Formats: sequence, structure tokens, C-alpha cells
Amino acid sequence: MVAARIVSLIPSATEIVAALDCTDRLVGRSHECDVPTAVATLPICSEPRIDVNGTSRQIDDRVKAALQDALSVYRVHTDVLQQLQPSVILTQAQCDVCAVNLSDVQESVCELTGCDPAVVSLTPMQLSDVWDDIRRVAQALDVPAKGDAVVADLQRRLKELRTLTAAQPQRPCVACIEWIEPLMVAGNWIPELVDVAGGESLLAVAGEHSPWLEWDALAAADPDRIVVVPCGFGLDRTAGEMSTLESHPAWSQLRAVQNGHVYLIDGHHYFNRPGPRLVESAEILAEILHPTAARFGHEGTGWRRWAGQG
Repeated sequence: MVAARIVSLIPSATEIVAALDCTDRLVGRSHECDVPTAVATLPICSEPRIDVNGTSRQIDDRVKAALQDALSVYRVHTDVLQQLQPSVILTQAQCDVCAVNLSDVQESVCELTGCDPAVVSLTPMQLSDVWDDIRRVAQALDVPAKGDAVVADLQRRLKELRTLTAAQPQRPCVACIEWIEPLMVAGNWIPELVDVAGGESLLAVAGEHSPWLEWDALAAADPDRIVVVPCGFGLDRTAGEMSTLESHPAWSQLRAVQNGHVYLIDGHHYFNRPGPRLVESAEILAEILHPTAARFGHEGTGWRRWAGQG
């Protein structure tokens, strides 16, 4: 049997392929795929249509303008796909803003000649969906047993983490900020990660899309911990945006701010990628919520405490 020629158009799918020990079958990637590092040399098969630099407000305005004009946020390089002749293309149908969407891929596939790739679209909304997606990718790559093994191992690690955090005397209330301006709170699988990590997730519902958040609602919830985990932002970029939160009059009145319990997280490489590293994401939260009990070594790379201005 000829091994699959895989193009992954979403970073989480690339990481799933790696977890399935199929990295050597990848022939193309998205503009954001950067784990494992070996994929850096692969041809890039997508790009954003908008300028992704700038503040969260500027990016939000550009995305909304593109969608209002009925434009996709991303462009698929059909000419590159034609050259690569993939047999499997991995994409997603969870969020049109976060990555190349299914309809764009389907349009490109219709233009290809000499190949008829299977399009596998990931649709994660909660952790169980992530496990299903891993198994579907494994099935498409003819390694179903490996998919089952990967899922079993991830579930085992989360179960062990839950046992650790359940033994702690307190469960802090947590607000996970997924976008800074305008405010958005993290939904989908992230409330489940908070639960596993020994916290109570506020303002969002597991398995539902991330909702926009009014400042009055954040002030009323007054969480014990605030984690700032903007979609697509690393630690330094998130730190550069914190002045926007600090400038709001309600910010300094929040209990978490006054007690020094605001934390920055590398959402780009962890929480916003619904794949194998969601386990590490839960570990990051556990380190934040229960620092004396949970020590996995993520501080400084996956997260850091926000010290405030000055």
C-alpha cells in the first residue's frame, strides 16, 4: 500500500500527524504549522488575506471587514497543492477566523488535476471531539490502532492530573480571556481543561463557541484567577497587549488583579490548538491554580505571571 501524501492546513492536525508517527508522510503545511520543527522545510500551502500584525483591536476590525465583504480570512495556494499531489488534506470546520476553512479547501480540490485527495475536516468543540478527530485522522492514514493508543495515553494523563488536582483543598474560580479587544472568554474545550486542572471556569460553557464578554460581566464574576490566552498570540505578544486591559477602569478593581493572580499563557502553541498538547495546556493551568502540587516545568515557556505596569 502506498503511504499517504499529507497536506495539513491547521497546526493541531500537524501535531496529530506527528503523534501518530506519520510526520514523514507530510508533504505540505499551513503558514502557521511549526510543531514539530521538522515541518519548517515543507512547502507552505496557505496564507492570511489580512495583515495579522497589529493590536487585537486592529486584527478584529480587519477580520470583520473581510467577512462583511464575503471574503475568506485565508487563502489556499491551489498551485502548490497541484504540485504536491496530496492524497489526504487535513483542514477544519470549527472556526473560519482561526484557520483555513473546509469550503476553501473544497474549492481548491475541485481545481486539482491528477489527484483526488481525501479531505478530512476536524470539528472540535470539546475534548471528546478532539479524541474523535485523532481517531479519524488515524483512520485516514491507515493507522487506526495508533490513533486508539494516542487517545488512550492522552486520556490517561488527564485522568492522573484530575486525581492530583481533586485532592487540593480549593478550586479557584477562573476567567480565561481568549481575546483582549473586544473582550472574549474562552469556550469550547477550555472550560474542561480548567475543570481537570482543579478550577471552576467562569463565563463560558464547555462545548460551546467562545462568547464575547462585557466588562460588567467580568467585574460581576470577579474571578480568583485571570488567565490571558489570546488566540494565536505567544507570551511576548500577549504581554504587549496588556496595557489595553490595564487602561480599563474596571481592571484594577478585579480581585485577581489586586491579589497578583493574573497570568499570561502561550495560547498560540497550547490552548488554541485542539490536539495532543491540550494535555500540556491542562498542566499549565494546574501549575497556575495549584503551584505547590502541580509542577510540570511549563513556567517561563508556556506561561508566566503578569507583574503589571512597571
